[in-house]
Amino acid sequence: MKNTPVTRFTAIIPARFASTRFPGKPLAMIGGITMIERVFRQASKVLDDVWVATDDDRIRDTVTGFGGRVIMTSSSHRSGTDRCAEAAGKITGGNDTGTVIINIQGDEPFIRPEQIKALMECFTDNKVSIGTLIRRVTPGEDLFNPAQPKVVVSKNMDAIFFSRSVIPFFRDADTGEWNSRHDYYKHIGLYGYRASTLREITALPQTPLELAESLEQLRWIEYGYAIRCAVTPWESIGIDTPADIERAVKALGEETL
Repeated sequence: MKNTPVTRFTAIIPARFASTRFPGKPLAMIGGITMIERVFRQASKVLDDVWVATDDDRIRDTVTGFGGRVIMTSSSHRSGTDRCAEAAGKITGGNDTGTVIINIQGDEPFIRPEQIKALMECFTDNKVSIGTLIRRVTPGEDLFNPAQPKVVVSKNMDAIFFSRSVIPFFRDADTGEWNSRHDYYKHIGLYGYRASTLREITALPQTPLELAESLEQLRWIEYGYAIRCAVTPWESIGIDTPADIERAVKALGEETL
């Protein structure tokens, strides 16, 4: 079924202060600039309509201080997707026909404009309601890291399944040969959704596959939603702990921000 042609892209950056492993993460300084401002700057290189969605006054004040737009949301959300959905409703006021929401994680200060553009291109196909990015796992990478979800896709690049396990299981080769014998893909957690679809998927009850893998996109697949995947050659550089800041600072020397 075809959707209404896209007339508007809106980027929303969910950001919360109360992270268990890294409290205050969006306000961490990287090269003299807060992480949340770096994410905002990167998104603004592609999109004019960029918002930060938060439940914290300190983040709100920081964003307005550097001239960004911010929307306050509930503190009870389970995920960034849920926060994104509330923010989208407030931003559009329900007038969201033809609108695609780009959900950019607030701990991705080195997200590339090319990655955002690749995700946006998924929606040139009017049948697409949800899009995301994947990257080929290159030889030598740790294919078996459960913190890096893998994905298998159909011929038209819709996701068939996501898993923290390695998929597919390559039956006729030693595990050390799998990555050279088959194209494995890692999920990059950047999403785009039709605004109407975002409302729908965040209203759905959790499902057995989602609970088993702790991957919310499996809920959407279980309910029959297709997720179009675009391949990017670039890794994401997320910040999960204070120790990751040093890695980010090193990356800063290699990036133009």
